[in-house]
Amino acid sequence: MEFAGGGRLEVRITPSDVGKRVSVRRVAEIVGGRPVFSDVVGLLTSWANGVLIVTRRNGGAVHIAEQTLAAGKIVPDRPARPRRATPPVATAHELQELASRGWPALDTERLGDWTLRASAGFTRRANSVLPLGDPGLPLDAAIQRVRDWYGERGLVPYVQVATGTMDSDERLDAELARDGWTAEAFTLVCTGPIAPVADGPGAERVTLSRVPDAAWLSRYHRTGELAATAVRVLTGGPSVWFATIPGGAQGPAAIGRCVADGRWAQFGAVEVDPQYRRAGLATAVMAALARRALDEGATGGYLQVEEENEGARALYERMGFTTHHGYHYRRAAQGGTR
Repeated sequence: MEFAGGGRLEVRITPSDVGKRVSVRRVAEIVGGRPVFSDVVGLLTSWANGVLIVTRRNGGAVHIAEQTLAAGKIVPDRPARPRRATPPVATAHELQELASRGWPALDTERLGDWTLRASAGFTRRANSVLPLGDPGLPLDAAIQRVRDWYGERGLVPYVQVATGTMDSDERLDAELARDGWTAEAFTLVCTGPIAPVADGPGAERVTLSRVPDAAWLSRYHRTGELAATAVRVLTGGPSVWFATIPGGAQGPAAIGRCVADGRWAQFGAVEVDPQYRRAGLATAVMAALARRALDEGATGGYLQVEEENEGARALYERMGFTTHHGYHYRRAAQGGTR
């Protein structure tokens, strides 16, 4: 395509390039007989019926009429960033506070240094006590208050108990065990630098957005009948991003979630459709989310993975995450008196 005084522009992309990162120049308008151009860089997510859709890194989609194309080309991924050997330093309690901000409960109450959290039963994390110090009451009285508070909301009382560090809640854990509270959901908190994660392959295949759409929620397995509550928790946090890799009629091939919070980024909700597993999609989702977190100033990442999930643990270890500490939940015994 040629324009007077504008030299020659070339369209070097075709519908076969859907899924690649592109730079596109289009004619936005004609002023005084001359074209005024507008440029877009992003993922070419669709080219059908004479319309291109380019999705920017912020999740915004730009629709471009094919006849307005002036130029287009494939652009490479970002170059590798300098790698930081270690993430920022944080205690177990500091990471627990970060995780709570990144997965915020809808109903909370302070009990001294403890936070009682409830969200209609959507996940233990948003429906458990976060005990980060002194409850301001004798322990027996604090445990009874916990029972009463959750009972008023029709929920089973849970307490999240940290293990494996100086912040371990060993005395509380022992007291709850003596009172018949059951230990469950043993989990590892892993940390690592996110620059190497951001350099992983496949990020150009991922679409980012600020809110989870119906397709994203269809892949996320934990919403059940609590979809409305789940969305409120999922979209909470300082700066939340949702990642999607399109799939077939059964929904997205892969999804993920990230919350940037200062120097730290929380990663989670990484799920891959079984028919697309072992194709590097989890790596691509993590890379795209890590790039966004780096752009927002984070350098360290953390995530929670159940001890028994050996596949996920191996994946994150390959990405450079190492175990920082552990935690589990104590569930109140039915009919307990405290």
